[in-house]
Amino acid sequence: MKRIGIADTMFSRHDMAKIAEKAVFDSEEGIKVERYTVPGVKDLPVACKKLFEEHGCDIVLALGMPGPMPIDKVCAHEASQGLINVQLMTNRHILEVFVHLDESDDERELVRMAEDRVRKHTLNAIALLKGKEELGRFAGKGIRQGHADAGPLRI
Repeated sequence: MKRIGIADTMFSRHDMAKIAEKAVFDSEEGIKVERYTVPGVKDLPVACKKLFEEHGCDIVLALGMPGPMPIDKVCAHEASQGLINVQLMTNRHILEVFVHLDESDDERELVRMAEDRVRKHTLNAIALLKGKEELGRFAGKGIRQGHADAGPLRI
């Protein structure tokens, strides 16, 4: 049985893991979910590594909601660097799913964005579990998560 790890944070202002869990359940792929909640985004790299090494996950979603201040941007960048390092150390994918609180001033829009981004990245994770070719048909299409698709370039 395949396992998707979900690492999320207490700092997040929306329960992003619940969205991912629902998307996995709705996929009817028979995938097991392992959830690991940490205080903030800089704690996500260790949680992801533990989900791989101690909980047998095949892929992990790293969910976070960095704040709008300059220090929050630095923390998000540091977390991203840590997540990249864990991917290279474990040779497994971590899909970073961050919704930055300054992406919108409207809380309803932030919730909509989070739900769309998390759901779509969860489906991407499920596709990656099926094989490296699974997402190939979508390459170059300007597909986005959290916003409307940009579409391919038209020349």
